[in-house]
Amino acid sequence: MGMPYFIAVEKFSPHSGQAWQEYIAWSGLNHLREVVSLDILLCAPVVDELTAEDWNYNVQENYLTDYFHDLDYLLRRVDTFDHINILAVLLNPESDARYLWADERFEFLGYDLIERTTGVSALTNCGGFDQAFANDDLSPVGLLTAYDDACTVQNLLKMHYPDDPHADCDLWAIWRMNRGSAT
Repeated sequence: MGMPYFIAVEKFSPHSGQAWQEYIAWSGLNHLREVVSLDILLCAPVVDELTAEDWNYNVQENYLTDYFHDLDYLLRRVDTFDHINILAVLLNPESDARYLWADERFEFLGYDLIERTTGVSALTNCGGFDQAFANDDLSPVGLLTAYDDACTVQNLLKMHYPDDPHADCDLWAIWRMNRGSAT
């Protein structure tokens, strides 16, 4: 297992105002207090235009150029820490990720299932897949907290929704940087 990738994403929560209210009404995920996700529509990457120097630090495979290998570099690229999340992520871990990487500046939050072609979360931005998971299975930040549950949901999506492109997902483990650690 290698080091995680790092990404800065917009925070999506009740502080997002009307967009949050409309999202909760549409999704039915009334128990969420925030969405912490790699979903590019709900939690868009903050570094939106890459510089020449970024190419020395970012991931240059599989359309992951918004992700960085170097946390310190990413932190220098972010103008403000207001209304953003700094995430550490592992793509398709082979076991429970909470035991694969640890950094005291980060808290493990859970697992997201992100559609391979569009970057949309099957958990929080597809209207639900009732044969794979229930809304109540998601944590207050819209993630699955147990590795085995995330793998089961990933397999159920493929089994029950084989023709739905949103069901073809990568499993991502997600840690969030504690607010005081980023400054």
